[in-house]
Amino acid sequence: MNDENKTGRMDDIPAGEEKESAAGSDTLDEIIDDVLGEDENPPDGGAGAEAEDAAADDAKDAEKEAPVSETDALKEENERLKKQFDELSDRHLRTLAEYDNYRKRSIKEKDSAYADAYTDVLKQILPVIDNLERAAAYTADAPADDKVGQGVNMTLKSFESALKKLGIEEIDAVGCEFNPLFHNAVMHIEDENLGKNVVASVLQKGYKKGDKVIRYAMVQVAN
Repeated sequence: MNDENKTGRMDDIPAGEEKESAAGSDTLDEIIDDVLGEDENPPDGGAGAEAEDAAADDAKDAEKEAPVSETDALKEENERLKKQFDELSDRHLRTLAEYDNYRKRSIKEKDSAYADAYTDVLKQILPVIDNLERAAAYTADAPADDKVGQGVNMTLKSFESALKKLGIEEIDAVGCEFNPLFHNAVMHIEDENLGKNVVASVLQKGYKKGDKVIRYAMVQVAN
């Protein structure tokens, strides 16, 4: 009787209610699994972990490579700046050398221009001095009260003093060996008392300033 009652009771449960009970049981199982954490390792969890590890390794490699790349960049920049510095230094030294050459050349040209200027002036004055010397030679034996003779001698001495102040010197000639750098030979004589190529007399005085000849001495050379 009891078994029949139980069977009858089971048979009395509608089909829809039985399915709903089964569905509720499945939902409950899923909730329990979520709470207990049975699905901690999903099927594709291993691949995700490997991807994360690979990304971490790439980040570490990038951190290691970054300082090397930065160092290389700094070395290249240093080399570029050093090359630029060397070029500028070389250009600076060349400019200084060119300026120094220009300065020396300018000084030389200035001195040369000055020497040429006073040489031209003196060449015009020297004939006046020559005439005064000739006049002084005629008045050498003049009496003391000869005012003209005294005036000529005083004027000649003034010229000689002015030439000395300017650094103008008379070129040595008589008794010296002929030197084409200072002497201009216009006559030749035979004189047993003089050596070969010795200046016997001066026809016109020569003058110089330092090594620069203002006027060559016109001379007579012996033998």
